[in-house]
Amino acid sequence: MREIEDQLARGIYLPDKKIPIFSKVAKEWFEYKKLNVRASTLKMHRGHLKHHFQNIDNIKVNRITTAKVEKFITDKQTNDMNLTALRKIIVTFNQVMNYAVRHKYIDHNPVRDAEKPKGQGGEEKEHIRILNPSEINALLASEKNQKYRTLFMLTIFTGARQGELFGLKWSDLDWFNNQMHVQRTYNTGAWYKPKSKRSNRKIDLGPEMITELKRWKIACPPASERNV
Repeated sequence: MREIEDQLARGIYLPDKKIPIFSKVAKEWFEYKKLNVRASTLKMHRGHLKHHFQNIDNIKVNRITTAKVEKFITDKQTNDMNLTALRKIIVTFNQVMNYAVRHKYIDHNPVRDAEKPKGQGGEEKEHIRILNPSEINALLASEKNQKYRTLFMLTIFTGARQGELFGLKWSDLDWFNNQMHVQRTYNTGAWYKPKSKRSNRKIDLGPEMITELKRWKIACPPASERNV
């Protein structure tokens, strides 16, 4: 009774029969999220909700306690789930429960208070092998397709991300100052603005790169006149 009175005083009381189950809240959250994230991120969240929350889908969100969240995490670890994948699933879980708090289905987020999984010190970070100069020269020399050679050169000489390079237009090139202006990305068939202000940037291009781009601009098909 005191708990209900406290909730009434804070304006967050909701009769138990009106409190939705987790799957309903997750569906509401996902529909909201559609308007605010990229297609690749949305696909990840959809996969998480479809494959990893069956054990709590039919539980009312106010019955999901910190203890239940920690059991959820422990069960995943017991099944030898990859730690990186598990952390991403917990991010989805946390966002759904944050949505439930914002919409006053619950008054706090139990995922926030749960102890998160930690590595045991045995996992190794994936080693990324960087090509040395002679290997880079061999790669470029072996690529006879002008389009791909130009793309590989841009990748190597600018360090730009894949989506940034795919989103590059001829209008983004400043031939006078020898610069490339990153203003958008292209991923999974859609155009997006850069993720942050820092991502929207200008990158200096060397003479060799400028020459290669000029050659490709002359040779590229008419349908590609706008896009590099």
